[in-house]
Amino acid sequence: MAPPVQSSRSPSPSPSQPSGKSEVSDLKLQLRNLAGSRAPGTDDSKRELFKKVISYMTIGVDVSSLFSEMVMCSATSDVVLKKMCYLYVGNYARGNPDLALLTINFLQKDCRDEDPMIRGLALRSLCTLRVANLVEYLVGPLGSGLKDSSGYVRMVASIGVLKLYHISAAVCIDSDFPSMLKALFLNDTDAQVVANCLSSLQEIWTLEASTSEEAVREKEALLSKPVIYHLLNRIKAFSEWAQCLVLDLASKYVPSDSNEIFDIMNLLEDRLQHANGAVVLATIKVFLHLTLSMNDVHQQVYERMKAPLLTLVSTGSPEQSYAVLSHLHLLVMRAPILFSSDYKHFYCQYNEPSYVKKLKLEMLTAVANESNTYEIVTELCEYAANVDVPIARESIRAVGKIALQQYDVNAIVDRLLQFLEMEKDYVTAETLVLVKDLLRKYPQWSHDCIAVVGNISSKNVQEPKAKAALIWMLGEYSQDMLDAPYILESLVDNWDDEHSAEVRLHLLTAVLKCFFRRPPETQKALGAALAAGLADSHQDVHDRALFYYRLLQYDVSLAERVVDPPKQAVSVFADTQSSEIKDRIFDEFNSLSILYQKPSYMFTDKEHRGPFEFTEELGSLSVGEESADNVIQSRRFEASDNDLLLSTTEKEENKVPSNNGSAYSAPDYDVSSASLVAMPGHSESAVLNTNLPTHAPQSSSGIDDLLGLGLPATISSPPPLKLNAKPVLDPGTFQRKWGQLPISLSQEDTLSPHGTAALTTPQVLLRHMQSHSIQCIASGGQAPNFKFFFFAQKADDTAAFFLVECLINTSSAKAQIKIKADDGSASAAFSALLRSALSELGMS
Repeated sequence: MAPPVQSSRSPSPSPSQPSGKSEVSDLKLQLRNLAGSRAPGTDDSKRELFKKVISYMTIGVDVSSLFSEMVMCSATSDVVLKKMCYLYVGNYARGNPDLALLTINFLQKDCRDEDPMIRGLALRSLCTLRVANLVEYLVGPLGSGLKDSSGYVRMVASIGVLKLYHISAAVCIDSDFPSMLKALFLNDTDAQVVANCLSSLQEIWTLEASTSEEAVREKEALLSKPVIYHLLNRIKAFSEWAQCLVLDLASKYVPSDSNEIFDIMNLLEDRLQHANGAVVLATIKVFLHLTLSMNDVHQQVYERMKAPLLTLVSTGSPEQSYAVLSHLHLLVMRAPILFSSDYKHFYCQYNEPSYVKKLKLEMLTAVANESNTYEIVTELCEYAANVDVPIARESIRAVGKIALQQYDVNAIVDRLLQFLEMEKDYVTAETLVLVKDLLRKYPQWSHDCIAVVGNISSKNVQEPKAKAALIWMLGEYSQDMLDAPYILESLVDNWDDEHSAEVRLHLLTAVLKCFFRRPPETQKALGAALAAGLADSHQDVHDRALFYYRLLQYDVSLAERVVDPPKQAVSVFADTQSSEIKDRIFDEFNSLSILYQKPSYMFTDKEHRGPFEFTEELGSLSVGEESADNVIQSRRFEASDNDLLLSTTEKEENKVPSNNGSAYSAPDYDVSSASLVAMPGHSESAVLNTNLPTHAPQSSSGIDDLLGLGLPATISSPPPLKLNAKPVLDPGTFQRKWGQLPISLSQEDTLSPHGTAALTTPQVLLRHMQSHSIQCIASGGQAPNFKFFFFAQKADDTAAFFLVECLINTSSAKAQIKIKADDGSASAAFSALLRSALSELGMS
């Protein structure tokens, strides 16, 4: 058979795509002809050609052969042509350093143009080349740009310094650009220039802090009172992005007293009314962190932030609503009683996307209490008939969760049992799982529930979890269900048709329980189940069947006590997240951690994590592989947040007065990249270094000896042992030494009430120990139990380390300390130094 004749009409090329190399060649010829032309309309012709080149470049066509012609055509005062040329140059110059060299002259020339827009665009393009061997050509234009009369050029130059730092940090530092940025940051009148300087300085000094003490001091200086007040006083002049940057910096500031806190809050009060959700959330973060230790004020902050957040939820796009609802959900989980009267704001709207509805259902579950349960459950029951099946499932689960957290569940149980009569497979499946959990917590409802569950045919339940729940009820309440043995027997007969291992495991246990209560009717089914289980290919099913068989073979009565002991009602179901994880999420307020509902270390790449990773287990911690020069300080404010749920009388009983007449204890800020040596002049608190002379003035505050170690109020002379101010010990070596070295000293001390109060913010302890050259390599736990691992190094012997484990229970006011040392003879001296440091702990 002859091949089909191809049509002579070939498809016409797309106008946005070149038909071949000839079209690129034509563009090259046209650009060359226009390069030196000064005829009228030349710029318009160039624009059309530039648009074609950019279009081809965007769709992936290689037009790098036009590089020389594009550069020659850039000799114009047309800003649009300049922008397109810079876009083209930036795209190809990064991958081809030889081509990039051709652009240097005309970009440097444009950096001296009369038009500030062209100067700024040229400088930005020059910095985006990012070619290491062209760094020397950036220094001059950047220096001129930072001193330019145009705010736009200075703004571009301040970000260009950061780009230069990433290309060559040494050149950037040697050229003294950080100092120039600092001067611009403090003195420039353009708010956007100040914001860009702040962004660049923060990143540069953070990266330099690991190797430079000067960078640490400069980074600490950003958090000083004059700088923070300078920025906050002119915050209205900043753009929305810049306001978020300034507010994030302010959230790390540690005020010296409560007056400063109220000054800052009054200054930022109007930011809560801002139309931009990011600014509102950043402001709320500042308020929350400032008042963490001021219980009553913290509660008022929750009340104050409700209206702005609910407004953003109702007026923004679905995406913004979800982001704001995620933050609101975190606050609701921490203080549900404060939001219980606003539950109607969390009702689902018909036109909302499913991800917003799901989050609202979680919030309705969280705010439910005795006063609003009926209204919430009534609303949730309406959602059970929703055409959106996932939302219907979530609404049923929400009803069950509310039932598990309430005392009076009569009406809720009736509603759940009504779901079983809807004859919808997914409704029945979700309800069976919830009824099983309800019976575990409220066994007294077994008669009513079993009466309804007994009418459900196992053939109509196909989902594994629901089927497993039904089988559990058949085994647990087989004495109340007449057909239980026969239903189980039919399920055993269809063993091979059941693909879920979970269902088969439940079936084995249910048949055995039924056998203990109704042996004659279940004996045959038990034999068949054990035989099928022993032949099962799934290892867990096989092992359980073998275990049951041998247990029955050994002693039937013993098997009954093991498999079917008297049951106790479950009081509390385990939470999926530990309090430690929730606290870490709260510390990362206004970040992706809130949306993902997990700390940043759980979803960031390993190289971007801190040196320590906390596990899900309460109080446990694992040490990563990175250097331990910096301390990861995880804040704990469990006591103050729980206080939101106390009555007024309980608050008064639990309130601890401080030296300034309020319950305030200043929160710490992030110093994950800072030096471990306390920097002078940063804080007004009187922190005494172990190397100070013995005539240091005695602290006048009434909260000396916070850990209550029984030492005299007067500060005694420190032991003669000298410690290295910046010890280096990687986590792996710490763990190895801890496992090998014997315990040199072990002691138990009693905490004073002030010491207990101080440990609601463990950061105070960590920073104080750093000032005494005792570094924290890891910390964890939750109130009332905290665990700290410290280490120190002898100044005259770098191989001699002291390792400390400190377990603190704030409820019993006890501290257990274990010390291990490479040099055992110095253990006593180090112990005295450690106790002296703890006794000096004070906050002004």
